[in-house]
Amino acid sequence: MTAVQIQGIVGRLRTELPGLPDALARIAEQILEDPAEAAQASIVDLAERAGTSTATVTRFCRVLGFKGYAALRVALAAESGRQEQARWETDIGQEIGPGDPLDRVLGIIAGADSRAIQETAARLDLDGVARLADAIAVAGRVELFGLGSSGAAAREMAFRLERIRIPVWYREDAHKALTNAALLGPGDVAIGLSHSGRTREVIETLAEAGSQGALTVAVTSYERSPLAETAEISLITAVHETTFRLAALAALHSQLVALDLIYVAVAQRTYQRTTEAFEVTARAVDAHRVPDEPGGRRRKPRRA
Repeated sequence: MTAVQIQGIVGRLRTELPGLPDALARIAEQILEDPAEAAQASIVDLAERAGTSTATVTRFCRVLGFKGYAALRVALAAESGRQEQARWETDIGQEIGPGDPLDRVLGIIAGADSRAIQETAARLDLDGVARLADAIAVAGRVELFGLGSSGAAAREMAFRLERIRIPVWYREDAHKALTNAALLGPGDVAIGLSHSGRTREVIETLAEAGSQGALTVAVTSYERSPLAETAEISLITAVHETTFRLAALAALHSQLVALDLIYVAVAQRTYQRTTEAFEVTARAVDAHRVPDEPGGRRRKPRRA
C-alpha cells in the first residue's frame, strides 16, 4: 500500500460508513471516534469495543484492502501523526452559523475542500486512470453522463476533451443519453458521474453502454454503489460536507480533480495533436480578447 493510500483511510471510512454492514460499521465507528487510539489498540480490544469478533475485524481489514490488522494499524498511525490533518479535522467538524464572519466561513470551506481533494488523490485507481486515458486517446466516441452537480462536472470534462479534438458528447437529457449509449460499441468509452452512485438514469445508461461493448467508467464517492458495480473502472472520490453544502454539492471539487487527472493523462498521450489544437483554438479567439497596453497593463474598458 502506498503512502498516499495510507493517508486516505480515515476519509474513506467516513464516506463508506453508511453503506457498511452493521458489524463492520461498528468497527469503523470505533476507529473514527479516535483513530490514534485505534492505532494502538489490539485486535481483541477493537473487537470488544465494537461488540464483534476478531474474525470480523480481520474481514473488515480485507474489505478495506489491507492484508491484516497489523497493516491497518500502521496506516492509522501514519495518518494520525499528521499535524496538518488534525487541524483540518478540527475545522471540518465546525458548523457554520448564520452570524459567522466570512473569514471563518472561508476557513471551514477551504479546509473541507482541501481535505476532500487530498483524500480523492489517495483513493484514485491510477492504473484505472491510465487504462481510461489510453482508451479515450483512440476512442471513436466518448459519452459523458451525469445529472445535477455531477452533470456540471461532466459538462466541463466534455469541453476540455472537445478542445483537444476528442470526439466527446455530454447528454443533459436522460432519454438522449440512453439512446446514444445504445449506439456505442467496442472502442468507445462511456463515463457516468454520480456522487451517491445510485442515480437510476446514470446507472441504466452506463449499463446500456457496457452491453454494447463500450468501456464503462464510474466516478462516484461510494465504492460499493450500484454505479460502481456496473462499471469496468471505478474512480472513487471523497467529500466533506459543511453547513449549507450537502455532500452532492460538495462533491463537485473532488469530481473535477479526478476528471482533470484523466484529461491531463489524455493530453500526454496525444501531445502533438493537443499542442496543435491549443494553438489553433487560441488564434481563433484571440481577436475577442482585450489587447494589452504597452508596458503590460490591460486597457480599462470605457464607460458608456
